[in-house]
Amino acid sequence: MNIGFDLDKIFINYPPFIPDRIINRLYLKKVSGTLVYRIPPKPEQLLRKLSHLHYFRPPMQENINTVKAFSRRNNKFFLISSRYSFLEKLTADIVKRYKLDGIFDGMFFNFSNKQPHVFKDEVIKKLHIDKYIDDDLRLLTYVAKNNAKATFFWLNKTLNKPLSKNLNAVTRISDILK
Repeated sequence: MNIGFDLDKIFINYPPFIPDRIINRLYLKKVSGTLVYRIPPKPEQLLRKLSHLHYFRPPMQENINTVKAFSRRNNKFFLISSRYSFLEKLTADIVKRYKLDGIFDGMFFNFSNKQPHVFKDEVIKKLHIDKYIDDDLRLLTYVAKNNAKATFFWLNKTLNKPLSKNLNAVTRISDILK
């Protein structure tokens, strides 16, 4: 089974002093009901680089330990992150610092700056992902519609239930690794 994971809010937390809703609002762009993510302008990229330093992005150790402990027999794990190219060096630092490179059979990053939902859809298809977990419900809704044979999981703090035929809300990574 091929299992894919997002990076941020799955293995790496947001900065503790900025509310999640503010960070999430910065990423989306309003375009008449179409899913579009913003690529920030240069001044904002500098601010985002600061917020992506490992000091402000603590590991989500419980999730890391859960994946490490799960049996790798008959399973392959892939990290699929839509981080843009301006975060490439900081992403490499965090992956190495938190030893995430030793967990995954492959890691895929959006350093070509495609729209995140398009990038993830392409990688999910290419790797024949069976299960994928992410914290972005809008993105998951998009990829779930395009990948009917895969099962998708929205990691959140409160809901644990099916949302559609192949999209489920879960509160713990261990819920999908059964």
